[in-house]
Amino acid sequence: MSQPATAPSAPRSVAMRFLDGVERLGNKLPDPAMLFLVLLGIVMVLSWLLSNVDFDILNPRTNAPIEVNNLLAGTALTEFIANMVTVFTSFPPLGVVLVSMMGLAVAEHSGFIHAGLRALMSVTAKSLLTPMLIVVAILSHVAVDAGYVLVVPLGAVIFYAAGRHPLAGIAAAFAGVSGAYSASFLPTSLDPLLAGFTQAGAQLLDPTHTVNPLNNIFFMAASSLLIIGLGWFITDKVVEPRLMRTATIDGDMKDAPTLERLSPLEKKGLWAGLATIVLGLAVIAFTAWPADSAWRHAESGDLTHNAAPLMRAIVPLILFLTLIPGVVYGSIVGTIKSHRDVVAGISKVMNTMGYYLVLAFCCAIFIAGFAQSNIGILVALEGAEALKASGLPLGAMLVGITFLTAAVNLLIGSASAKWGLLAPIFVPMLMQLGVSPDLTQAAYRIGDSSSNIITPLMPYFPLVVVFCQRYVKNTGIGTVIAMMLPYALTFLVVWSAFLLGYWSLGLPLGIGASYTYPAT
Repeated sequence: MSQPATAPSAPRSVAMRFLDGVERLGNKLPDPAMLFLVLLGIVMVLSWLLSNVDFDILNPRTNAPIEVNNLLAGTALTEFIANMVTVFTSFPPLGVVLVSMMGLAVAEHSGFIHAGLRALMSVTAKSLLTPMLIVVAILSHVAVDAGYVLVVPLGAVIFYAAGRHPLAGIAAAFAGVSGAYSASFLPTSLDPLLAGFTQAGAQLLDPTHTVNPLNNIFFMAASSLLIIGLGWFITDKVVEPRLMRTATIDGDMKDAPTLERLSPLEKKGLWAGLATIVLGLAVIAFTAWPADSAWRHAESGDLTHNAAPLMRAIVPLILFLTLIPGVVYGSIVGTIKSHRDVVAGISKVMNTMGYYLVLAFCCAIFIAGFAQSNIGILVALEGAEALKASGLPLGAMLVGITFLTAAVNLLIGSASAKWGLLAPIFVPMLMQLGVSPDLTQAAYRIGDSSSNIITPLMPYFPLVVVFCQRYVKNTGIGTVIAMMLPYALTFLVVWSAFLLGYWSLGLPLGIGASYTYPAT
């Protein structure tokens, strides 16, 4: 491959100086877990200050004026402490995330996921290299963060082998893995995680409201097609031509990852694992089809009813449909020789979940305190009144949520941390305006994804810089941000417009989802 000439160095732009300031500001913020505790303290103080204030706005559940409960009062404080363990163990996102992670852990540990991605990429025509790489990056979402350490470096190897700029391969893969973080053709552990926070926010206003873990699955599948098209155009027409002019390939290739062809044994294991998934889906479909199926809602007979056993079993089904194929593959190729290897694979991933448990605990008690104080309902109702008075259309409000989330994402990278903070405000606020929690969550997911790829505070951002330095030694944070900025801005604007168009057509958002509240 020809080596592009190095462009003369340019002074730091205003945009780069701005991003440097964002990085410095972000580093001064406390850890997200500690941030929840700080906010809990603020809520407690505010509850004390506002507990003696009379508000004329009515609680829609009781038709009585809103009253802020003082969390620092003796009875309230002791009760809050006494219920702390129960609040944590009953926190909606906790169990679903840990359970779904176990199956994915085995599939990753056995090599089943890795083999599947390698097989897809090895049979791709050169002309379809970019879209297929983005497809694989999106599919990697089912393996949580595996795409960062697998698909991103492999993107560089594949592009380089095809005579294209390796950094363009990294850019396309990074855009699919992180810039399209919420987009997916298949359910991922992010779905129940965000739905849990959405439900917790909705129940501040309506304690009986439930949110299906797959409430955005149809929209996110359609979004995947949008991202593939946008990413394909931006990579081939904008990013790679610029890289060919400015980024000379001079990195040390000896440590670069290799894209090995599957061995006959790996192919056998992969086909067996895929056959297991197909068989599992067939069994579910066969048992769910009869009108009297035990998977159906007892009263309505509906499979997609939130209370139907099939819908409540989504997370365990994800567990089985990833764990069993992983075991089958590992048994054939030799990566799993006994049940001890299965347990070891689960344990390895669960050992990395310690931080999430800390974050979940802090978030759970913050949401509980926020709900107990009634400040959330007060802010939601006051905010809804202000939004109504502003005269802005609902579409503008949704886009505002998307853009605000993208901005907050520059400072707080965790999707769960941000939505844990924002859901108790946004969800009940828009419910008051007749917007469903499902639609509000979809708007959030667009903003949360789009700016991932331009913030140095995203945990995997430094790793992407290192991957780039294997090929272009002088790669820095600014190089990656400049490379990814076209994706971020395009995704944010076009994806937001896509949501509005999707909404206007009335296309289904997901299972058990609606556009309006109450659902109509």
